[in-house]
Amino acid sequence: MARITASLYMSHVPAIGAAIDEGLTDEPYWKPLFEGIQPARDWIAEHPPDVVILVYNDHGNAFSFDLIPTFAFGTGESFMPADEGWGPRPVPTVIGHPELAAHIAQSVILDEFDLTLVNKMPVDHGCTVPLSMMFGQPDAWPCQVIPLAVNVVQYPVPTGHRCLALGQAIRRAVDGFDDDLNVQIWGTGGMSHQLQGRRAGLINQPWDNEFFERMIDDPVDLARMPHVDYVREAGSEGIELVMWLIARGAMGDLAGGAAPTEAHRLYHVPASNTAVGQLILEEAS
Repeated sequence: MARITASLYMSHVPAIGAAIDEGLTDEPYWKPLFEGIQPARDWIAEHPPDVVILVYNDHGNAFSFDLIPTFAFGTGESFMPADEGWGPRPVPTVIGHPELAAHIAQSVILDEFDLTLVNKMPVDHGCTVPLSMMFGQPDAWPCQVIPLAVNVVQYPVPTGHRCLALGQAIRRAVDGFDDDLNVQIWGTGGMSHQLQGRRAGLINQPWDNEFFERMIDDPVDLARMPHVDYVREAGSEGIELVMWLIARGAMGDLAGGAAPTEAHRLYHVPASNTAVGQLILEEAS
């Protein structure tokens, strides 16, 4: 039987990908961040997944304002890195898992979540930067990846409650897949940041650290937080953090099991103009 063994949470700042691609990780600005990431890389080397369900948001590369699915679920065999205006990142093609993706789609849609099924789409930095953060620069990604793109760009965006419930539905689906697979689910985006307007450059460290605690200890209560609180406290792009709740919803304590164990946490400011967060929660054995 397939099983979700861990959930990972991390920012997907495009400048982090550029620093990796351009060999800048040892420069004074970037070195503290990449030293902070190293324990997560060590952890995943010891806990390699077969499949990652990677929750991220597209930034106008796969979907334009002409078509904006709320939840776009990648069911294809492969996903090419997107050209975000300066050429695709020099990273491997993302290899999907069509069989598990089809099973999850069937289960989740019958569980009354209306996913948009996508057999072909480019994946931008929202998907590839987390992979680079965890795996560096391999010739091929060491696991298969099912991308789940969530609309947090054009309102209305899904509520935290809906995201948490989707994670729970994904867990039920994975539990019903017969193949023996080690599955991780990653929630990406955030933390506090705003890219435009009078509050451009906003970073709210106390709020970010409280978000960590609430997500670990009481995700059901956190899922009730309205969108306006995210925007007011964490900036216009802070709303990306609702995607972390999809990953959190897939953990066993929300299905009647024991609480997960925190294996790693990082908080670093800034990377570009963003507060970078990273967290690993291991499923209770």
